[in-house]
Amino acid sequence: MLRMKIPEILLVESERQPGSLASILTVIGEEGLVVEHLAALRRGQDKTTWEITLEMDADFGGRLAERINALPTARLLGRSDRVFNRHRGGKIRSVSTLDIGSLQILRDVYTPGVARVCLAIRERPELAREYTAVGRTVAIVTNGTAVLGLGDIGALAGLPVMEGKAALMADLAGLSGVPILTDEKDPARLAELVASIAPSFGAIQLEDIAAPACFEVEDTLRARLEIPVLHDDQHGTAVVALAAVRNAGRQAGQRLSQSKVGQVGLGAAGIGIARLLLSRGTPRLLGADLDAGALERFRVVGGEPADLARVMAESDIVIATTGVPGLIRPDMVRPGQVILALSNPDPEIEPEAALAAGAAFAADGKSINNVLGFPGLFRGALEAGATRFTDEMLVAAAETIADLAADKELVPDPLNRGVHDAVSRAVGEAAAASGACRPRRGEAQ
Repeated sequence: MLRMKIPEILLVESERQPGSLASILTVIGEEGLVVEHLAALRRGQDKTTWEITLEMDADFGGRLAERINALPTARLLGRSDRVFNRHRGGKIRSVSTLDIGSLQILRDVYTPGVARVCLAIRERPELAREYTAVGRTVAIVTNGTAVLGLGDIGALAGLPVMEGKAALMADLAGLSGVPILTDEKDPARLAELVASIAPSFGAIQLEDIAAPACFEVEDTLRARLEIPVLHDDQHGTAVVALAAVRNAGRQAGQRLSQSKVGQVGLGAAGIGIARLLLSRGTPRLLGADLDAGALERFRVVGGEPADLARVMAESDIVIATTGVPGLIRPDMVRPGQVILALSNPDPEIEPEAALAAGAAFAADGKSINNVLGFPGLFRGALEAGATRFTDEMLVAAAETIADLAADKELVPDPLNRGVHDAVSRAVGEAAAASGACRPRRGEAQ
C-alpha cells in the first residue's frame, strides 16, 4: 500500500484569548507533526480562523481532529482547498507574443504572409530558430512511471507535475515548456515517439520515467537528435546535489576532491549524481543498491560497488537517494561524516539523528530542489545553440549554484531569478568551451 506524507491544510477556529493558538500547536507537536505554514484567514470579534499546513500520512487526520475538537477553545472546521485552487484550470497557457490588432498584422503573421517564412525555412532550416518559437520551447515528456515518491501513477496523474515544471521554466527562465504525456512504457517505442515529435522543440526534458528504462530512452535520444536532451531526475538532481555536497563539505571541513564519497541508492538520481561526481574529479566513489543491474551500471560509469555497511563505514561523505525512510540507522554513522539523506518527503535518516550520532554535517532533501537547476540549464543550452548537454555544462551549473549560496546555506533561494540568470550564463559559456554548440552562420563546419 502506498504511504507518503503529503501536505494537509487544516482550517481551525480558535477563540481570541491568550493561549488558544498555543494549545492547538501543542496538540500538533505532541502528535509528532511539524507546522509548515500558518496563516490567519479571518478574524472576528471573538474568533480567528487559522489555515495550518502540515505534512502527514493521509490516514492520520482522525486522531488529530479528535484532539483539536476536544480543546475547549478550538474546533476543526475542515480542510482547505488552497492547493487545489492553485491548480484549478491548469497552471500554464499559450499566449501570442504579438498584438494582432489589425488586418495587416493578421495577413503578415498568418496567410498569406506566413508562406514567405515557411519557404525560407524550407530552404534554410536553421532559420526556424530565428523566426519561430522552437528555440525557446522545451518538451517535458513523461510516461508517469516514477512520479515524485508516488511511483507508477500514470501519465495523466503526473500532469500537474509537468505543468509545474513548465510554469517554473516560464517564470524563472522565460522558456515555453510543453507537457507531453504518453502511456508508452517500452523504452524503444518511447524513444521513437519522442524522436518523432522532436522537430517541434528546441530541447527535450525527460521527466519521471522509471529506471532502468530512463537510461535507454535518454541514451537513444541523445544519439539520434541534434538538440539538448536531459533526464531531469538524473542530471537536474545531480547538479543541485553536487552544489549541496560541495557546500556541505566546506562547512564540515571536508574537501570533495580529497574525500571518499558513498552513494546509497543507484536509481536515476543516484546514477546521475555518481556520474557528475566522477566527472568533477571525486577520487573514489562507493555505491550501494539491492539491484544487481544498478550496481553494474554504477561500475560501468566508474564507481566501486559495495554494500550499505561498507559505504557507511568507509565514506567521508554519504549521499542517499533510496526513497526508503529510516534506512540509515544512527549506529551506522561514523563520527565526522557528512550525510545528505535526500529522499523526500522522508529521509533515510533525520538530520538531527545523524548529528546526534556524530555526523559533522547532516541535511535532508527539503532544500535540495531541482528547480535550482533545470530552468537555467535549458535556457543556457538553448541560447548558446547547444546540440547536447555535456558534463562540463552540468558541472558549471553546479559550481555556480554552490558559489551563490550564503555562508551557512547549502544552496541559494530557488526563487532568486539572479541565480537562474547566472546558471544560464555559466551553462552557455561551458557549452561553447566544450564544443557542444552548432556552428553559427559563416563559421567553419
